[in-house]
Amino acid sequence: MARKDIPGQASLVFDVALLDLHNPKDGISIENKVVPENCERRSQSGDFLRYHYNGTLLDGTFFDSSYSRNRTFDTYIGQGYVIAGMDEGLLGVCIGEKRRIVVPPHLGYGEEGRGNIPGSAVLVFDIHVIDFHNPSDSISITSHYKPPDCSVLSKKGDYLKYHYNASLLDGTLLDSTWNLGKTYNIVLGSGQVVLGMDMGLREMCVGEKRTVIIPPHLGYGEAGVDGEVPGSAVLVFDIELLELVAGLPEGYMFIWNGEVSPNLFEEIDKDGDGEVLLEEFSEYIHTQVASGKGKLAPGFDAEMIVKNMFTNQDRNGDGKVTAEEFKLKDQEAKHDEL
Repeated sequence: MARKDIPGQASLVFDVALLDLHNPKDGISIENKVVPENCERRSQSGDFLRYHYNGTLLDGTFFDSSYSRNRTFDTYIGQGYVIAGMDEGLLGVCIGEKRRIVVPPHLGYGEEGRGNIPGSAVLVFDIHVIDFHNPSDSISITSHYKPPDCSVLSKKGDYLKYHYNASLLDGTLLDSTWNLGKTYNIVLGSGQVVLGMDMGLREMCVGEKRTVIIPPHLGYGEAGVDGEVPGSAVLVFDIELLELVAGLPEGYMFIWNGEVSPNLFEEIDKDGDGEVLLEEFSEYIHTQVASGKGKLAPGFDAEMIVKNMFTNQDRNGDGKVTAEEFKLKDQEAKHDEL
């Protein structure tokens, strides 16, 4: 209404709806709505949080929600990646906590506002903390049961069969070998699982049950696994080790269990033609393994190991190994060769 439209000496009547108010000295306001009973750790500056939120104005007007996008909002806290009020309000939270954070405009989007947020608006965020971690975190291992005889411990190169349940920190189940009815089988230290899982399976005995918590930088990272594991998620594995087959010394794919025959080439070269073909070589190695005189690294493709052994002996790559090639190779350090 323009001033010229108001008669002189007129009494004015205003109907006012108060949307919000604040004082420039106001800080944020926090209301803890749900705090888990078991809160072993609270967030601190430098942590990386995944959380859901609903954002409204003080009068209840909705302006944003992570739930509508069906994905968490993920950020470092205490380092200026979000508005100052949220940076402060996310400190000291527990995993699973729900809290309301009321942010005055000078700690939010200020006089200008942003998008559908009016200038100088007081903001209300209802948040649910899904998980958090720190980039310096390692894995966490909690052993729940060990059998009376727990003397043989898993190490790099061992072949393991185990069951697991995989979940998020909020309890969301991701995967379970128990549900599938079959074990998960790996060679420890061979890169067949994420690094955190490989670490979590070390020094474990058959029959042991443990929980391994894996931060994302030792799990599936920022990308996660599409449709299966959210990006930057902390993972929880409940594990039971069922079987352990001892591996070979590091760097070896085949070893002899005892003395090596001084007439090894002649034994392999059954037809005595001075040349060993892959078929002869493979038959001999498998015979030695079956009799217990030799051992192949467990958990790997046996035929592939034997083929690699043969290729290493076949110096000129002509598909056969001569006595001369065999002797030359025999003079070198023995790994998967003979």
